[in-house]
Amino acid sequence: MTSDGTKSSAESVDWTALPLSEKQATVARFEEKISQAQKNSPPTREWVRKAIRRRGSARCPVRLKRLSLDVIIQYGDRLANLFCQFPDDVIHAQAYDIFVGYQSPDREDRVSEIQVLTESAEWTDEWGTRWGHRPGGVGASPVEVPIKDWSQLDDFLARKIPDPNAPGRLASVAPLLSEHGERKYCVGVIHLALFERLHCLRGMGSTFVDLCTNEREVCRLCDALADYLFELVHRWCETPVSGIFLTDDWGSQTGLMISLNMWRKFFKPHYHRIFDEIHRLGRDIIFHSCGNVMGIIPELIDLGVDVLDPVQPGAMDLREVARQFGGRISFCGGVDDQRLEAYTPAEIREVVRRAVGTLGSPFGNGYIGAPANLVPPTVPFENLEALIEAFHEY
Repeated sequence: MTSDGTKSSAESVDWTALPLSEKQATVARFEEKISQAQKNSPPTREWVRKAIRRRGSARCPVRLKRLSLDVIIQYGDRLANLFCQFPDDVIHAQAYDIFVGYQSPDREDRVSEIQVLTESAEWTDEWGTRWGHRPGGVGASPVEVPIKDWSQLDDFLARKIPDPNAPGRLASVAPLLSEHGERKYCVGVIHLALFERLHCLRGMGSTFVDLCTNEREVCRLCDALADYLFELVHRWCETPVSGIFLTDDWGSQTGLMISLNMWRKFFKPHYHRIFDEIHRLGRDIIFHSCGNVMGIIPELIDLGVDVLDPVQPGAMDLREVARQFGGRISFCGGVDDQRLEAYTPAEIREVVRRAVGTLGSPFGNGYIGAPANLVPPTVPFENLEALIEAFHEY
């Protein structure tokens, strides 16, 4: 808003009506500006590691570039200038979008991430999952799965499971890591690790039934997914990333989606093998799991997870999380992205102050300040400004 209460020209433009070429140019310019600002800012690699180990760094690090494409396109240069003024301490290196996935260089029907995630679209990823996005939504959802019946499993494992060593799988992040990997705390991103990939292949409802009725088939598929993940971890650890970020959402708003015993039986052994390998290769583990995951936090600590993300305040009480687990694991997130739109800038500053004071400063600043998930385009610019300024202040 301008001083007379009218909308600025940047806010009055209908970004949803922009041609694809302009959306792409805006995103490219945004990333280029931020990369240059990172190049000109002090190194973060060692002091962020110190914070994650809860050894009393000067302040809590931040990772505030947790934005939907819609937000970047909507606010463009204004938002880029804000991040140039207040650079992130943690850089996420994402080789391909979570919903689009890796696309081989010779793929003829290449999917434009910006197009499908800002317009009405459906597409199929390398695993055979068909995804759909509708305008106004953030991200995408599976609309068709490749393993509709377990009779298809043998063929899927023999011919259709992707190659984690495919040439060029991590090529898109090579320039970023070449520029920043030795100086900055960079994180290699692996979305849809085990459980999430499982239900993207079978469907959520079928997966819950399978865990009770098709143990043999679930184990065979999980074994293959874990082998794929193990190899992909190796590819990331050949780059100069400091940590590996893995996602598996285990929580509903009130608790785990499956029993703890079932989680231990089907998934914990795979995590154990993969997390041990990440640590053996000298990288930190940032484990992302939305919802109320109080039931598995002790398990994740036992497995050696270094940072729990996103500590979702709409599902868990931050004070209780800190009381039970502070000092044993570091945290990331803690600011409710679902409420950022409704807060005033003053309220956001207070939310940030409480998050830092609850999750970070009592535990050697072992807290990466961040929204709990992708910020949607409905959040006003002044709220984003308050969020970023407050985290850098506190």
